[in-house]
Amino acid sequence: MSRPTLVIANKNYSSWSMRPWVLLRSLGIEFDEVELKFGSDAWRQGIGRWSPSGLVPVLWLDDEPVWDTLAIFETVAERWPENGAWPRDARARAVARSICAEMHAGFRALRGAMPMNIRGSYPGKGMSGEVQRDVDRIVANWTACRERFGRGGDLLFGGFSAPDAYYAPVATRIVTYGVALPPVAKRYVDAVLALPAVQEWSAAARAEPEFVAADEPYAVAAPRR
Repeated sequence: MSRPTLVIANKNYSSWSMRPWVLLRSLGIEFDEVELKFGSDAWRQGIGRWSPSGLVPVLWLDDEPVWDTLAIFETVAERWPENGAWPRDARARAVARSICAEMHAGFRALRGAMPMNIRGSYPGKGMSGEVQRDVDRIVANWTACRERFGRGGDLLFGGFSAPDAYYAPVATRIVTYGVALPPVAKRYVDAVLALPAVQEWSAAARAEPEFVAADEPYAVAAPRR
């Protein structure tokens, strides 16, 4: 089996790219990385080569692309079953897949009003009734998972599993926008942000100089050069 290649976009902005990157790093799966910055020549010239959908992320395995984050997660779980991407317990695994699918398809108000911006700090920005409802639903999912399956660790299902990678971008949004959380959810966010893979990704995101106006709705300073 050839070494996998993960194609991503800006680490500061691309929440979908962050998810499989954190998953692979946390599971100890070695991979090569291709980063195509939004709006760059590398993006314009390379996205058609790397991505059948024209979107990121894409995981290349044995010269075959796997696109869409949820498809990547399932492929990783199938290819490396010994690494434990999903919880081993069948009930926990069903819940884990459900909350990942809900994140994949939903929470549009939160995603639209509070785009991922790891190096930004905009407390109070983007909050609305619709966004709060999304936050409340996410908190309810986190709380239920911690109560039912969280014994043995600080993450949703105790030890690391796929949902923690799926919700890592949400954890960064909580910090960027200063979203208030109840204690159980706050402890979970702290645990996710402390994951070595999340710390590594976040450090790289803060170091990126690129400014993408579409992803900076609350910026007041001049673009970074």
